[in-house]
Amino acid sequence: MIESLTPPIRGLILDMDGVLWRGNQPLGHLPAIFDHIRQHGMQVILATNNATLSVQQYQEKLAAFGVNLDPRQIINSAQALAYALHSMHPQGGPVYVIGETGLLDALAEQGFYHTEDGKALAVAVGLDRGITYEKLRKATLLIRSGVTFYGTNPDATYPAPDGLIPGAGSLLAAIQTATDVIPSIAGKPARAMLDLALARLGTVPTETLMVGDRLQTDIAGAQMIGMRSALVLTGVSTEEEARRWSPPPDIIAPDLTTLLGVPTRS
Repeated sequence: MIESLTPPIRGLILDMDGVLWRGNQPLGHLPAIFDHIRQHGMQVILATNNATLSVQQYQEKLAAFGVNLDPRQIINSAQALAYALHSMHPQGGPVYVIGETGLLDALAEQGFYHTEDGKALAVAVGLDRGITYEKLRKATLLIRSGVTFYGTNPDATYPAPDGLIPGAGSLLAAIQTATDVIPSIAGKPARAMLDLALARLGTVPTETLMVGDRLQTDIAGAQMIGMRSALVLTGVSTEEEARRWSPPPDIIAPDLTTLLGVPTRS
């Protein structure tokens, strides 16, 4: 399917949840998929809106599936948020964080740390599976006092083995409702993550394929910057939704194995 694209694809940007795996279940034989990518001379970057894990933790998860990647081949929305915040506050400082390890680690790399004392440069919100009313209350009061509101990504849901569960976008929506403030988004479809991925790949949009499972983030972000796009049907968006999307993705595929033409194992 990928061979039908012109000009030929030199770089791949792959989403993770819903493309490579659901929870801890791989979607296809991942070592064979990445071997196929290398054998065909394509560069690859993984770019996810999921900010719960650090780059190192993603490396460990991939290794458990038999895939070894360089840390520069992995980008998450927490990194994009941290870079955006660093551009505003290069000295670093205190931030009120609703999120997990991935967001806390990315912020720490740029000189930021979580604070509970009410003196924050920003409120940074990502998926937090330990969310409480108290966390929402503190974030709301800070934002209403004038503190800048950042979100890792707008994904309302997250694909898990048992179905779609609340994502970071659900938390952002609750805080936005309570504050009447729209957050600055770092992840897809905002272009910061995709620009960073293109820079690391060394490719231009027309020779780069974004592969995702969600129309509103993966496909919308790719189309916004003139990148080729492929929707796989192993995650959130359905084929019917993709056919109604305007313009539709360049390719709609049942899964990554079929999209790339990876030989099936006997």
